[in-house]
Amino acid sequence: MAKLQTLCVLAALCFLSTLVVAFSHSEHKPTFIVQGRVYCDTCRAGFETPATIYIPGANVRIECRNFTTGVVSYTGTGVTDESGTYKLKVVDDREDEICDVALVNSPIEECTEIKEGRDRARIVLTHNNGMSSNVRYANSLGFLRDVPFPICGQLLLQYAMGDEE
Repeated sequence: MAKLQTLCVLAALCFLSTLVVAFSHSEHKPTFIVQGRVYCDTCRAGFETPATIYIPGANVRIECRNFTTGVVSYTGTGVTDESGTYKLKVVDDREDEICDVALVNSPIEECTEIKEGRDRARIVLTHNNGMSSNVRYANSLGFLRDVPFPICGQLLLQYAMGDEE
């Protein structure tokens, strides 16, 4: 009888230690926060200016693909807050993957055109790169306004370079 009790105790201990190991591995997966902003290029300048408006309620998508095969391994979506900022939570290290955040749509009717080159931002989601923070900042993503604001001509003159008249 004592042998049976000892065997039951040992089996229970093995089972519990397996649960502890499994639980501890699932708890230690790194979590990254991908943060960026979405804006309306009100001057159609191709970059942010003092007239830029940040868009609340814009939709973005994150997609990670295997570097070698190109197979999509992770996707997620998010919406910008009142300041035009999104924060996407991504679980697990993506060392062997290429991850991009991309524009999906804008809630502002006159600012829905997606600007090529400002429609996506590449991000690195691994701790094997010397970065200690879990927050990854993506470049701003921009939509183009249908018609530039009237002030834009004067505003863009400050960016003029050279002797062009």
